[in-house]
Amino acid sequence: MSNLNVFKQPKQFYLIFSIEFWERFGFYGMQAILAVYLVKILGMSESESFVLFGAFSALIFGSVAIGGWVGDKVIGTKRTITLGALILTIGYALLGVSASAGNIGGSGLIYVAMGFITMGNGLFKANPSSLLAKVYDKDDNRLDGAFTMYYMAINLGSFFSMLLTPWIANQFGYGMAFSVSAVGLIITVLNFVMCSRMVKGVGSEPDLIAVNKTHYLGVVAATVALSFLCSVLLQNLFYAHAILVVVGIAIVVLYMREAFKISGLERAKMLVAFVLMLQGVVFFVLYFQMPTSLNFFAIHNIEHNILGVSVAPEQFQALNPFWIMIASPILAVAYTNLGERFAMPYKFAFGMVLCALSFLVLKFGANFANEDGIMSSNWLVICYAFQSLGELLVSGLGLAMVAQLVPQRMMGFAMGMWFLTSATAAVIAGWVAALTTAPAGLTDANQTLAIYSDVFGKIGYATAGVAVITLLIAPKLTRIIRGESEGQTEAANA
Repeated sequence: MSNLNVFKQPKQFYLIFSIEFWERFGFYGMQAILAVYLVKILGMSESESFVLFGAFSALIFGSVAIGGWVGDKVIGTKRTITLGALILTIGYALLGVSASAGNIGGSGLIYVAMGFITMGNGLFKANPSSLLAKVYDKDDNRLDGAFTMYYMAINLGSFFSMLLTPWIANQFGYGMAFSVSAVGLIITVLNFVMCSRMVKGVGSEPDLIAVNKTHYLGVVAATVALSFLCSVLLQNLFYAHAILVVVGIAIVVLYMREAFKISGLERAKMLVAFVLMLQGVVFFVLYFQMPTSLNFFAIHNIEHNILGVSVAPEQFQALNPFWIMIASPILAVAYTNLGERFAMPYKFAFGMVLCALSFLVLKFGANFANEDGIMSSNWLVICYAFQSLGELLVSGLGLAMVAQLVPQRMMGFAMGMWFLTSATAAVIAGWVAALTTAPAGLTDANQTLAIYSDVFGKIGYATAGVAVITLLIAPKLTRIIRGESEGQTEAANA
């Protein structure tokens, strides 16, 4: 097979690629500046903003299972994508208004905005990937490469918005910066509606029949009600965390019930998928440090330039999609050529190794800070490189893993469950990030550097321990996926 075949995807792939690009443009533009906005403009402490951001992210990803179910069973995948994008547009517009309002109602309105963003993401997020999975046959060897390239759409959108929104926030204010996210979602809706014929005949069962207006209006009403409920929960984090725990347990129970209704290789594959999802939780705890602890680390202890070019500290987050854009095509070709020789459990295991290195690099680099406690930005560039490569091997292939291992009838639900790993991790990540915050009134960079170095070192060593475990169990998980006994595997390798 030619290496270029990885780029020869069905036409539907390119439409789904484009709508994901613009939706992620909006989301990551907001994410890049939200925690800083909470501290600088609303006056929260860093630890308060991290815990709130963690709960907000958890609600976003926890609601994805709802969106997957609505897309699979109620109104259809494509209608759910459109509705989710519209709700997100409202959320980002409200966020822009809240920032413009300042102290006159802005601090209250921001929670309403975050509630609509939560439910809009919940409806939208699982469904493009679920739609993409339905375009391919399960044994299509382009699947890993397609999902890796699809993941690149996420990072193209986030790269441009993470560069743009911090600059707009500094030049024109946070109200204008948040409004940019709304524009991204308006483009998403127009793009998908105008090109809907390209995915005619592709989708879940409700997509293939006329819309049930009662069901559709019910979904709209429930979405608005849940958006306001989320805004209340974000102001009462104890209840938000409690509900996420209950929802998480319920979804795991439902998943296991479905797994144990079946037998043989199909059940074994579902159980392997669950183990890989647990590894995903560890990864996402590290991932959510980027808009929180790593973002403020860049503010406090990293020189604000790259190769002599001045940058806003929030723009360092764009290094993550930058590295992914470079590595995605290379890995897509490698997956196509290597095939089953580089099985999914090994990809996850090596991804964890790289994620451990990303934080240990910062621990090591702290020894080379200048006398003012400021580190070269090169250390953060290297950190993001390791983190991004690890992300491609774990998060980037999480969707493909679900598509390969979970039965088609459960695809939307299982995609939602994969995003639930992000919800669980987001809460933990908020608490972990809060460990990096300096005591009130402490501004000396050498002292903040000592705190960051200690916490990042602990994160790196703990992740290294998980990486060792994942490497040890990878052969067993691979045999289960392939339906082989240990003796068969040894004979095949002989």
